[in-house]
Amino acid sequence: MLAGSLLALFLLPLYALFTYATPEAIWTAAHQPAVRAALWLTFLASGISVLAAVVFAIPLGYLLARRRFPGRSVVESVVALPVVVPHLMVGLGLFFLVIPGSPLYRFTTAIGFPVYYTVWGVVLVMVFVSAPYTVLASELSFRAVDAGTLEAARSLGAGPATAFLTVTFPIALRGIVAGLLLTWARSVSEIGGILILAYYVYPAGPYTGPVTSTISVLVYDLFQNGDLPEAAAVSSVFLLIAFALFLLVRIGERSGWLPWGRGELVP
Repeated sequence: MLAGSLLALFLLPLYALFTYATPEAIWTAAHQPAVRAALWLTFLASGISVLAAVVFAIPLGYLLARRRFPGRSVVESVVALPVVVPHLMVGLGLFFLVIPGSPLYRFTTAIGFPVYYTVWGVVLVMVFVSAPYTVLASELSFRAVDAGTLEAARSLGAGPATAFLTVTFPIALRGIVAGLLLTWARSVSEIGGILILAYYVYPAGPYTGPVTSTISVLVYDLFQNGDLPEAAAVSSVFLLIAFALFLLVRIGERSGWLPWGRGELVP
């Protein structure tokens, strides 16, 4: 009963959303250029955020798992902080960090990465709020690798780099991928910081489409304007896409397409 109650809490709002939006409205919304542009921007920015997590978050997770250094507890607390900070405050902090006239604003503009109202502003917010999930997952995964296994590899002549690439990383891979999935999921759902830093997004960098916003901001605009049927339809389109992606992951687990077995990866 307890498990069913929580499952009902997950399902009933989705049921209400899909029943409020007719299938015809969902189909029409899926073919609207504005919705397609918002979806493309959202998936592009979240994809870049995941790549940033691969480059920066995984090494930090390894450092926290395998190295002892002064202030490590402080670093771990800083990593966990974006998970609990209200994201409107995140956007406000980033706003003051790159406020026009600041040294960082001049630097990012000079190297071709303007932040305000560009895809880079969206990516900056997404990385801030989502990368901690990859850091924490990587830290736990690297820490779970048995030290005896590494010692056996070293005794057989493997150097530090070889032992990492052939032993440590493959064993930790499932947990790292789980963290990356959480990073992606948190990125596409972000809205608070984006409302402040990149409410609308103009073509710049890798984004060359029309002026648009992320899908969450688009739904927020529709709701604010009182267009509830359209907001429900656009939300339904995104939920169907997200559900299809997670379903593909589960099918890939069962079919052996992915490098882990069914049920070994969360979520």
